[in-house]
Amino acid sequence: MTVAVSVIAALALSSCAGYKGAGGIGGGSNSINVLMVNNPQMVDIQKLTADNFTKQTGIKVNYTVLPENDVRDKISQELSSQAGIYDVSTISNYEVPFYAKAGWLAPLSSYVAADTAFDQADIFPGMTKSLTATDGKLYAEPFYGESSFLMYRKDVLAAKGLTMPTKPTWQQIADIAAKVDNAQPGTRGICLRGQVGWGQIFAPLTTVVNTFGGTWFDQNWKAQVNSPEFSAAVNFYVDLVRAHGEAGAPQAGFTECLNNLEQGKVAMWYDATSAAGSLESKDSPVAGKIGYAPAPVVKTANSGWLYAWAWAIEKASKKQDAAWKFISWASSKDYENLVGSKLGWTSVPAGKRLSTYDNAQYVAASRAFAAPTKTAILAADPADPGVQPRPVPGIQFMDFPEFSALATTVSQYVSNAIAGQVSVQKALAEGQKVATRETKTYRSH
Repeated sequence: MTVAVSVIAALALSSCAGYKGAGGIGGGSNSINVLMVNNPQMVDIQKLTADNFTKQTGIKVNYTVLPENDVRDKISQELSSQAGIYDVSTISNYEVPFYAKAGWLAPLSSYVAADTAFDQADIFPGMTKSLTATDGKLYAEPFYGESSFLMYRKDVLAAKGLTMPTKPTWQQIADIAAKVDNAQPGTRGICLRGQVGWGQIFAPLTTVVNTFGGTWFDQNWKAQVNSPEFSAAVNFYVDLVRAHGEAGAPQAGFTECLNNLEQGKVAMWYDATSAAGSLESKDSPVAGKIGYAPAPVVKTANSGWLYAWAWAIEKASKKQDAAWKFISWASSKDYENLVGSKLGWTSVPAGKRLSTYDNAQYVAASRAFAAPTKTAILAADPADPGVQPRPVPGIQFMDFPEFSALATTVSQYVSNAIAGQVSVQKALAEGQKVATRETKTYRSH
């Protein structure tokens, strides 16, 4: 684990020099510092904190907000140094196991036990499990959770006489993409991420690998990056996006694909369930036009991922009680109701609580995607995402510290293949070398 911590810390220290995000750091006795990603749900909480949480508790919250890649590096740097500058940070279920094992996080189990109003039993069981470390303690609470599904323009498919299958396969999606490609001027068949990054292209692509029968590593930590199954999945993905995908695919990530679907530039998109709130918001040009289908499959029954942006307390924080008060508010039912009443029900940071999907106001506003989202989250199983045993859990990632660096390196090769600069075969051959090189390190953890 010492090696793993050193790897993460070194990566963190090599990034973000001089980057200044929104918000600021305060050191008052009745304030806390929160470091978080700049996703839309986090933008919303900044609007609501002063007039609600601070007014109720007297605790001022100083937010520092950074883009995803930058915030991951900044958080790794902060937590590995245990400087105690930030009391709360947004991390994901990917980082929890090894951040907890490294001793960087304060356990939340005692707070949860004492705070019965928080109602931990209402959190999706899969979310609670994924934020619990091997010592059996809970180390983070989800702000919002997600799985993945297919989003598509119902009107574009209907105009071509096409019906989305109830449970589509990837080949069916490829066939539909070909038929709707340029069905309307400037509208491509599908958007799939091609941007470099383990959390960009390899978030959706690893789920495709899983359902095609592939895996990054077999149970004995033997690298499988250029195996027939992994290769078939990547070839399919690259061919599909090159033939019928969005313009500028090698640079397209979550945000670019969201914009493409909203602006009518693509007819379909496979990605995070959390995108639906933006697509169905009152100012979205495609609200009411989008259909939602399960993540496409090949050899598995399901293929949707499981992910949460969650709040964690730094172990070095001197204000852990205040930090928990913030977390228990930000992840509460009351906060969801506040967002619904102030900002609109499709803006609720959902995907974490079972009760959200029994809330009549939320369900009415989100009827297009609420049920598909809940079904996808409940079906996701990080312990069994493919057709063979794995050495560690994970669906769109494999849960060991070096996966992020490994997958980011391989993603560069695959993104180059989408750009036509290299063949998939050569890209995966290089990826296999990288994965094999560090196998002993992975196994030791």
